Amino acid sequence: MRKEIIINSSPHEIRIAMLEDGELVELLVEGADAKRIVGNVYKGKVTSVKPGLQAAFVDIGLERAGFLHASDLEHDDSDEEGPEGQAAAPAGGGHGGPPGRRRQRHVPDIGTVLRVGDEILVQVTKEPISTKGPRLTADISLPGRYLVMMPKGRHIGVSRKIEDRRERVRLKQMLQAYRPAEGAFIIRTAATAVTEEGIKQDVDYLSGLFDKLYRSGQEVKAPALVHEDVGMVVALIRDIFKEDTARLVIDDHEDFLRLSTYIKAFAPELRGRIEEYKGDLPIFDQFEIETEIKNTLDKRVWMKKGGYLIIEQTEALVSIDVNTGRFVGKRNQEETILQTNMLAAREVARQLRLRDIGGIIVIDFIDMESESNKKRVFNELRLHLKRDRARHKVFQVSGLGLVEMSRQRVRPSLLSQLSDDCPYCTGTGKVLSMETMSNRIERLIQRIAVVTHESRLQIQANPVLALYLLEERPEQFRELSRSFDLELNVLDDATLHVEEFRIVSLTSGKDLIAEFEKKARGGR
Repeated sequence: MRKEIIINSSPHEIRIAMLEDGELVELLVEGADAKRIVGNVYKGKVTSVKPGLQAAFVDIGLERAGFLHASDLEHDDSDEEGPEGQAAAPAGGGHGGPPGRRRQRHVPDIGTVLRVGDEILVQVTKEPISTKGPRLTADISLPGRYLVMMPKGRHIGVSRKIEDRRERVRLKQMLQAYRPAEGAFIIRTAATAVTEEGIKQDVDYLSGLFDKLYRSGQEVKAPALVHEDVGMVVALIRDIFKEDTARLVIDDHEDFLRLSTYIKAFAPELRGRIEEYKGDLPIFDQFEIETEIKNTLDKRVWMKKGGYLIIEQTEALVSIDVNTGRFVGKRNQEETILQTNMLAAREVARQLRLRDIGGIIVIDFIDMESESNKKRVFNELRLHLKRDRARHKVFQVSGLGLVEMSRQRVRPSLLSQLSDDCPYCTGTGKVLSMETMSNRIERLIQRIAVVTHESRLQIQANPVLALYLLEERPEQFRELSRSFDLELNVLDDATLHVEEFRIVSLTSGKDLIAEFEKKARGGR
């Protein structure tokens, strides 16, 4: 598999695309006014302790207080094998969360550990999302190129992705020779085949970084930023740009020089794989990425052979529906469905990475009769999810034929980054029909006429609704005028929402909807 990283840098935003065999699989976007804070360390002040939640809220100087759970107060040395081992996720939300922890562990009573007004060093593990503040941990972890250091721990762990037993033993022995007396370390996947000098450099770098961070934390007054993690581009180089990446291409000269300097110091073996793009076409057009980005906003995702997915993102969960679409196959129905589901399993794994979808995910594959076919589809999904940097868990097919899974959510999804809620439907994807709105207005006029005794009314509505009333409902409103002895006219107002309207008195100028509601309440 050929892996490439394409970076488009501008004064307003940085976009990083990751390609596998020419296909877009991840897109990281960071605006100039929206710097990532995952990985940053703050000296915070406890503003609230909630024993019932086993959590505290900590002011770190941002708009909303951070959330600190009791399980994130202390380091757990019981699990020596971490997945990749950093609480601070890399750019794009790759490996967030504390290093591999066993489910059964001692969690302190937060009410006995923290009090309102206490000052504490904390690290951000999850960006603020929607109305929620950032997620925090007091178990700080500092990622380097080959290692992750956790100052509160003592153990040595190795990434589970390093499967060779001899290599795991070799790396542990090298680290044991150079590690300081204090601090836990996780050996990252990137350390495979690394030399002793590489391990020693990372140990020295991380130990010095923590000493500097700790001294800064002693000197400042909460709330304050103590340590700012590297920017998205450098974080990408640190966490993703490895020996299996064929090349990295960037279109900004200054960033190219900065990256070259960083690579020269920390990964000189990769220096020849960085290219500065100087083509006439915008870089994302040259690599056919721009069209793919546009498609990430669509709910429908077409697959080869004519099948498609429907991806619905909600606050509670994400549903993915698989459909055969135009694909009819050449053999029997079961074989057609199997082929569609196999393609869907691969595409689902890609779309989760590309759209950076997190939380609870439910996948509705097309029903199959054969248990062996169901297992093949499930295994195909798991195989392609192995390429995902985000932590995830997939459950076996349920009794309803659904595959349920969870995927780590460190930052808002790509959809929420690239779009705003529609001002008309407020994100539901639906607005009331013109017929429904007309019926609503008609009923309200009847009630207003009886309660307020007004005889001259004006309907003020969005131009689309106003035109519908005049062209499609003139008979109904003429009948309404005769029945209640009313003078009715319609005025269009472009400032009104398509589901919004006003009914005002032509005599007094009063808002008759408010007047009606007031009298109706008084009459009860």
